[in-house]
Amino acid sequence: MGAATSHLPPTPPSPTNASPHACVVLVGVDLGVPHFDRELIELGLLAETAGMRPVARLACKRPAPDAALFVGRGKVEEIRLLAEAEGAQEVLFDQALSPVQQRNLERAIGLPVNDRTLLILEIFAQRARSHEGKLQVELARLQYLSTRLVRRWSHLERQQGGIGGRGGPGETQIELDRRMIGEAIKRTKERLTKVKRQRQTQRRQRERRQTFAISLVGYTNAGKSSLFNALVKARAYAADQLFATLDTTTRQLYLGEGAGSASLSDTVGFIRDLPHGLIEAFEATLQEAADADLLLHVVDAANPAFPEQMAEVQRVLREIGADQVPQLVVFNKLDALAPGQRPQLLQDTMDVGGQALARVFVSARTGEGVALLRQSLAERVQAAAMDKAAPESSPDAIGHNAWLDSRDIDE
Repeated sequence: MGAATSHLPPTPPSPTNASPHACVVLVGVDLGVPHFDRELIELGLLAETAGMRPVARLACKRPAPDAALFVGRGKVEEIRLLAEAEGAQEVLFDQALSPVQQRNLERAIGLPVNDRTLLILEIFAQRARSHEGKLQVELARLQYLSTRLVRRWSHLERQQGGIGGRGGPGETQIELDRRMIGEAIKRTKERLTKVKRQRQTQRRQRERRQTFAISLVGYTNAGKSSLFNALVKARAYAADQLFATLDTTTRQLYLGEGAGSASLSDTVGFIRDLPHGLIEAFEATLQEAADADLLLHVVDAANPAFPEQMAEVQRVLREIGADQVPQLVVFNKLDALAPGQRPQLLQDTMDVGGQALARVFVSARTGEGVALLRQSLAERVQAAAMDKAAPESSPDAIGHNAWLDSRDIDE
């Protein structure tokens, strides 16, 4: 008896489906948010990271998105003419589009239209190397695709049929696809649950060894992997691009005789408007940050937008339950600062969300300030070890231990 073969519906047009270096028009809409990226610099970097070539950028302002097209009809026509003049093969919006907006824009412009969410998903798909990373990206992709089914079968319009009719073949196909995607999501979640259990086992082993856990967090391209390599003399992949690293890497960090070793983990970078589905899918990876004893919040000191980037990192940390973990702020790329921008001291404190946090300035590339950072980490590891030892030497603990000893003798 032959088994029925099922296929998932085709994925939306995307950077990985487009030809290499596909020409794209970038579109951004200022909805009144502070620090709007009018030059669409970050969207351009994302497009280039995905292997695309931005040929034109268009920014406009609206009080609120249009329900049908996100922008006005006049602006849609302007985008169409610009794309035609520049020979673009795709249009990318800097904001998330609803399935209906995406479909209507594609019909009006006559080109594939995608948004920031799908672009980030595609970059993650290209960058994932480990089994866990690929599973997490696949889950996020399936969850995104499940909301876009209406677009895949727009050529099969819903038909009313006769009396009591339930609709045409398009509706039937959508129901079939929804069921298949639902089953694929369930299978992927089950596989990720196993991965999560493995990670929990690894963490318990570290806890039994009483290893102090440090996690690197920060906005993408802040130089986390470069700093990781500088601290542990590793060769983790590091590049001057967005999302160079997706998979968590953990190494032992030796901090001298007094402090001993700590575990240092390099985690995925954060970015503005990181899709919630990705945060959800990468729960197993991001759990490294939530379970750490200390977070090294790495900041690109040479980026003028670092305050907004820091705020975005803090928002994601709150979302994953890591906002209560102690933080040490590391301002990286000291070598990229102009002489007049360099700090007078390489170590100070700064206000982050109403908290005074210690800050260290370093250059992972030249090594400046790295020794000072290692010293600061060693002091924290030693302080944590003393705190753990303190209860055992307190009067109450001594009395309790003496009672246990006498109990053992009596028995």
